[in-house]
Amino acid sequence: MTSKPATLLRGTVITVDPDRRVIDDGGVVVTGETISAVGPFSAVRADYPAATTVGDSRDLVVPGFINGHQHLTGDRLLQSTIPDDLEPGAAIFEWAVPLHASHTPDDDELSATLALVESLGSGITTTVEAGTVAHPDRVAAAARRVGARITLGTWGWDVEEGPFAAPADEVLDRQRMVIERDEGPLVTPWVTLVGHDLMSDALATGASALAREHNTGLTFHLSPSVSDGEQYLARTGLRPAVHLRQLGVLGPHVLIGHGVHIDDDELEAILETDTAVAACPWAYLRLGQGTTRAFRHLDLWLGGGRLAIGCDTENAGDAIDAVRAAALFAGLAKDVPMDPTVFTAHHALELLTRRGAEAIGMGEQIGSIEVGKQADLVMIDRRGPAWVPVSSDPVLQLVWKGVAGSVRDVWIAGSRVVTDGSSTRVDIETITVEAHRAAVSLAERSGVRPAPRWD
Repeated sequence: MTSKPATLLRGTVITVDPDRRVIDDGGVVVTGETISAVGPFSAVRADYPAATTVGDSRDLVVPGFINGHQHLTGDRLLQSTIPDDLEPGAAIFEWAVPLHASHTPDDDELSATLALVESLGSGITTTVEAGTVAHPDRVAAAARRVGARITLGTWGWDVEEGPFAAPADEVLDRQRMVIERDEGPLVTPWVTLVGHDLMSDALATGASALAREHNTGLTFHLSPSVSDGEQYLARTGLRPAVHLRQLGVLGPHVLIGHGVHIDDDELEAILETDTAVAACPWAYLRLGQGTTRAFRHLDLWLGGGRLAIGCDTENAGDAIDAVRAAALFAGLAKDVPMDPTVFTAHHALELLTRRGAEAIGMGEQIGSIEVGKQADLVMIDRRGPAWVPVSSDPVLQLVWKGVAGSVRDVWIAGSRVVTDGSSTRVDIETITVEAHRAAVSLAERSGVRPAPRWD
């Protein structure tokens, strides 16, 4: 028994611990930044009589969701603006890159603030930024303001032309500056490259060595479509992941964004090096990249690989809703092999939580409701008509029904950052006006202003 000040969360607790416990009318005690107790509500209440109780038996308590690949800047201020009928590659180089190139420091912070507030509202407590941030200090400031947990890097590519492109040594110096900054306990610096075939061998090997040196992560984009494979074969005679393995780039510190179009040799290279992959299924469907024909993520999962789910940009996936993305992933995993037994909603929830945390190297800290872990927790309100009657299997209902509008309270490292569905730290009404003004200005500077149409 203890008299420590504590908060007791009550509800059906889906722990996603190694035993996959689901505790009906359970309790989770938060003391400081960590979880102090997990068990039946009556037993936990008896051990912590002074704790402030939040919720009741009708609620659902789950670990915070992990978004393994998200662009926090660039797209947000002009979300769902890039047409969805462009030729392959045009969405990136004719639209997204000009948006990024036109971003001001204020745009970066505002964009990240909006994206992270939306993320928290859908239960995402940890976000891996995908590596296209021009002003990382401002994105870190946004994360601190919102109270979100993120990994953070900056632009890294050494192509001949493009915003923030530079020789490999200069790009690595820029990455090193981010790593050496202290942005607070919830901001973890990573080495981030744009990837694809937009990184020289020198940049890729240097980035991997830098991440290893600082015991941090490296992430880059690879093979969401067939073009990366074609370009690597033309340049090196090898498929991308095979070439990167030969260079010594891959390893447990690496998180590949996408990895859709990989062959058997590449799958073996990823598995043997314990490299992780973040799958963003909505982006592949929106961009028509062929994930229903090359769904190697299922093979990766079946092979025991490290896998996370991502939401990607807000013009390729659009909604920052990890449960929505996980449900789509589960549907693809069933439908592509035409075998509904191979993957379930329970597996999808694991990818969003414990296995997602393991994929980004944070499995010891977050991803499940266990004593000693960081108190990154989400309380879902099941009082609304969408949840009535409550299912006997809350995981099925959570994944297939989704959480839109049902996330009521969110804690990160023990701090309550969402209460009654609203951010405790950001006045959304105030930044809405600022966002509309910034969007108009960004559209004018970038030239990205498609006319409304109905074809």
